[in-house]
Amino acid sequence: MTDDTNKIDSIAINEVQLILAEKRTSLSVMRTGIAVLALPLSVMSVLIATSKYYDVLHVMHLMIPLVALNLALLVFGFYLVIGSIIRMRHYDRFIREIKRKHSIIGEYIE
Repeated sequence: MTDDTNKIDSIAINEVQLILAEKRTSLSVMRTGIAVLALPLSVMSVLIATSKYYDVLHVMHLMIPLVALNLALLVFGFYLVIGSIIRMRHYDRFIREIKRKHSIIGEYIE
């Protein structure tokens, strides 16, 4: 009986390790999303800082694609960040379920 219990406990620990690895992946996706969000903000701040050196109407053919690209990057960055937050909550629910089923896990994870 104890051998079966040890196998079940080791399987539960392996499940939690797998879920935590997935959670780390979600955190790295979130970090990437935050970096993607920072890019349009830095580009726009450079354009605002140098706006006295150009006339917006003369460079409108360049500004429209740039603004469209920045909006696309903002949408993509928010998609990455929000998606990773949702996945991390999902992984936390999985971990709580495993903790509830296997008391051995509760000793190691808060």
